[in-house]
Order: sequence, then structure tokens, then C-alpha cells
Amino acid sequence: MSYKKEFIKFMCEAGVLTFGDFVTKSGRNTPYFVNTGNYKTGEQIAKLGEFYAECMKANSVEPDVLFGPAYKGIPLCVAVCIAMYNKMGKNVNYCFNRKEVKDHGEGGVLVGHKLKDGDKVAIIEDVITAGTAIRETLPILKKAANADILSVIISVDRMEKGNNGKSAVEEVYEDFGIKVYPIVTIEDIIDCIKDGTINGKEYLDKMLEYRNKYGI
Repeated sequence: MSYKKEFIKFMCEAGVLTFGDFVTKSGRNTPYFVNTGNYKTGEQIAKLGEFYAECMKANSVEPDVLFGPAYKGIPLCVAVCIAMYNKMGKNVNYCFNRKEVKDHGEGGVLVGHKLKDGDKVAIIEDVITAGTAIRETLPILKKAANADILSVIISVDRMEKGNNGKSAVEEVYEDFGIKVYPIVTIEDIIDCIKDGTINGKEYLDKMLEYRNKYGI
């Protein structure tokens, strides 16, 4: 089984990927929901880090530094760093930001590796909805050093167009020239329903209808 199929099964077993009737922030009625806040055990975060590392390997992303935007990106980038060292023998730096600038001790907004000019950075995120976190993150990184932002790694690409007719992933590339690599896409999830890798065939028609209506 491919790592993509394994990841989709993993999301279902963790209660992160569920099917039913949901409403997105934008007000769309959707037959599926991805809630990464449902990862909550050591085993889950360890496996999650391995899936991210596998995605980077598959897409030839070779960073010097992993950056995790506060807050969800913090445990993610740490887990991916550990996975890269334990599973691939790669000792990669990591850092993350504080939401508030520290005004005592060493001060500053970044914790962990001190970024240097030329550092190759991969941003580790859960999902991209409107690209807001990326727009907030880039100025922080650029202020710290003239780093090379290689890519953004996310768990799921909904492949869904926004109000301007483009997806959040497309917008990030168009606005900043940064590629976004998902572990899986909604099309991968639909394929897993079709071939029986996961349950949910009763929602397949609604999934396809939603994809036809809002997908890119």
C-alpha cells in the first residue's frame, strides 16, 4: 500500500477525516471534514511526522531547516524533524515562532535554530484554507534572514477554488513562487473510497458532486 493510502486510512482511524454533513467557514455544505486537532497521542504524532517526511522525500524537498508556524505547526515541525532523523538519517534543524515577541531573556520571536542567509527552509503546516498563515509567516522569516523558502508541506489539499476561482495552493504559488506539496489530495481520498481502502461509499456521490461544484 502506498504511503498516501496509508495516510488516508490513518486519518480515518484517528477521527481526523470524517464523512457526513458539515459546513465550512465559507458557508459551503461539504460531505467531508478534516480536523487535524483530533491528533492527540504520541503514536499518532510520531506516525504523522513520518508521513510528512515521506512526502518531502517523494517530492525531492531537501531543507536545512523546518519551520512550524504557531501553533499547530510547532508540534508538526518537531515530529517531522524526529522522523527525518530516525527514519532517514537526516539531521535537520527546526524553528518556530512565538505569537508574542518575548521581551526578556534572549528575546525575539523565533525559537530554535537561528536562521542564516541562504538557509533552505520548508514550512510545515496542517492545511491551507486561505493562505493567511503563510502570508503572516513569510515576513517573519525574511526579517530573521535572507532564507530560501523551498516549499510548504501540508497534510491535505482540498483542491477547492476560493472566491477568485483559484485554490489556496495556487494562490501561494502565484503570489510568492512557493510550491505547496500535500501528503494527499481530495482526489486521493475519493480514489480510496472507490477502491474500498476506506469506508464511505455512501458519501461518494456527494463527494463527487461537491468536487464538480467547487473543485479546481
